Amino acid sequence: MSGTDTDGERTTRRRTIAAVGAAITGAVAGCTGQQSSTAETTTTATHSVQLSPAGRVEFDAVPETVFTVFPQYADMAVALGHGDAVNAVYVPEMSGTTMNHYYRRLDGVSFEWEGLQDPLTDGLVKEQLYSLGSDVHLADPAWASAQTGWDRSDVDEIASQVGPWVGNFYSGTRATPPEGYDGYEYYPLWDLFGKVAAVFREQARYEALAAVHADLLSTIQSNLPPESERPTAVRATLANDGQSFYTYHLNAPGYWLADTRPLGAVDAFGDGEWDGLWGTVDYETMLEADPDVFLHLWGLTPNYSMASVRDSLATHEVGSQLTAVQNDRVYPGGMRYQGPLMNLFQLEMGAKQLYPEQFGEWPEYEDGAPYPEIPDDEWLFDRRRVASIVGGGA
Repeated sequence: MSGTDTDGERTTRRRTIAAVGAAITGAVAGCTGQQSSTAETTTTATHSVQLSPAGRVEFDAVPETVFTVFPQYADMAVALGHGDAVNAVYVPEMSGTTMNHYYRRLDGVSFEWEGLQDPLTDGLVKEQLYSLGSDVHLADPAWASAQTGWDRSDVDEIASQVGPWVGNFYSGTRATPPEGYDGYEYYPLWDLFGKVAAVFREQARYEALAAVHADLLSTIQSNLPPESERPTAVRATLANDGQSFYTYHLNAPGYWLADTRPLGAVDAFGDGEWDGLWGTVDYETMLEADPDVFLHLWGLTPNYSMASVRDSLATHEVGSQLTAVQNDRVYPGGMRYQGPLMNLFQLEMGAKQLYPEQFGEWPEYEDGAPYPEIPDDEWLFDRRRVASIVGGGA
């Protein structure tokens, strides 16, 4: 798909996508043409991506318009040099502002979120997907089929009439997918990123960023203190009522925990079992767990004021007794919906918050500010290298 495609050519190509997809998977689709082993480096050969639950999806060119729901996929597009292809993302101001909080430390990298559509303002709406006419939907077709007013036939319709689905949602927490998706496979965050990189034919960028990630993990895990010396911690969010907390595990499977699980802290609610993806506890239960460190999920987003959170905890009769509050170890956390660039920063952030003696102190953070500026010699990964990769450099 070139920049000179006419609307008619785009429509014809999408119909071709539908025809081939129906033959291959019956649900998701690609483009005609003979598959080539050199698809990663060729702009004319058909290439394919294999990702559960969609199966094999074929493309005859790099997508120019990309629909995303949760920002991990928008972050992937930015990381691969295709952020300007994104036409929708969940709560654009919140997602985009948070992404740019991190990108501020990557020279030349930004995400233009203003004007993007929110795919969930009124729930997933089929008419919106038709209107956007995206070349690919970086969203899970199993997840889409479970949305209000949707079923498998609606997912198939969008794949055949608009563009294929390439996404995997339930790997976030290894949750059970909807009925009808037997054989659903789960992927770690960076493996999922590799699949998306194949969609854009950006294997070199992916491999370079994956190497940065591997080095970061090695740096962190080789310097962790013995388990017996690690702090207890919670990942939680103060509810709007100011009297309860939404709590999340630190070390459970799933890419939503790709920034906390490698840090190996002791989960203060590690024995907790919740009916859904998170639990709800009151102040008394939080005090029973009494974590050394409180990581406030969404704290680096514009949705919460960390100053207000700290004040609420410190002035509450029970909250003021929390060890994390008394020792000034209530920190802003990032987002669960993290892509690769966000993951690098959130790993570094968590390492400094949990283990300042090993990785350096986490700087003071002001509400609404970008990710704090950290001296070069205290970086846990090279921002210049990452910015160069995203920008297309070596």
